[in-house]
Amino acid sequence: MSFFKRLSWLFQRRKRFPHDDIHRAGELAEMRLAKLSRAAGKNNGWKIYESVRIPDPDGGRREIDMVIIGGNSILVVEQKHWAGSFRINKEHHFIQKRKNGSEHSHDGVADRIARKARLLMELHKNRLNLSDEEMPELRVIVAMTHQKLEWPKVPKNLAAEMVNEKGFLDILKAVSPGELNSGLVDTMNGFNTWDEVHMNGGLMNKGDVLSLGLGDQLEEIFQQRNTAVTGNTIHKRGLLSVFDKQPSSASIKIGTKNAELRVGFGANLHMHVVGESEPRDIPWACVDKIVLSKPAEEWNR
Repeated sequence: MSFFKRLSWLFQRRKRFPHDDIHRAGELAEMRLAKLSRAAGKNNGWKIYESVRIPDPDGGRREIDMVIIGGNSILVVEQKHWAGSFRINKEHHFIQKRKNGSEHSHDGVADRIARKARLLMELHKNRLNLSDEEMPELRVIVAMTHQKLEWPKVPKNLAAEMVNEKGFLDILKAVSPGELNSGLVDTMNGFNTWDEVHMNGGLMNKGDVLSLGLGDQLEEIFQQRNTAVTGNTIHKRGLLSVFDKQPSSASIKIGTKNAELRVGFGANLHMHVVGESEPRDIPWACVDKIVLSKPAEEWNR
């Protein structure tokens, strides 16, 4: 390998990708609410699922921030961690007013999560061929979790319940739904979530990893898997590593299979990142770790 390629490879390994502060704050708030929800609902037997992705008949997949099941009940939850204030107009659009005075319109927050809830219920019903009487009791909830948020008057005909963080956790503490419905558990276990690719510097890319790009043998296992995938890398980033013939390695776990391998110059995983129109290559030289969801079951792909 030429010195120029070695130097280029070193620059890749040293490149930093700082996290997006706005998106990171939202992710941390979601993680916090999920942790609090597990603690609040533990005694009553509530089971928490985060970032549930369901197929949309109109195309693609839609994410639900949190789905909580207990007995034959299901809570479909959209979380908003806004500070400042907001109002709800006649079309039920949420107009957020930020601390800096700017406004941002969020079209149909309650309507969108209600639609996702209907899609989820329809999938469950069709999978088990249930009658209307056998269907779970459904509650659709928008949880506004920031402590410094000014609330408006909430329209009575909104498509979802509106609660603050305490009100939401109180639901889990107060309601005892009974023994978990095994059919509902199987339905929820059939969904997948986002793949995560953690970059050097703190940025986390969320989306779908389409290929690992680490050799044909591992790729075949990856494409045929029915389990989650985790992986960690070791990159030498010191200046003298420019002379190292093999400065990068990876440890990949797919189910019960473990692979320890060298990561060569120019190796990329292929990923469709959330919010981007097309998939793209991500150099392994820039990746710290991966956490990839198990695939969705056949009935909801």
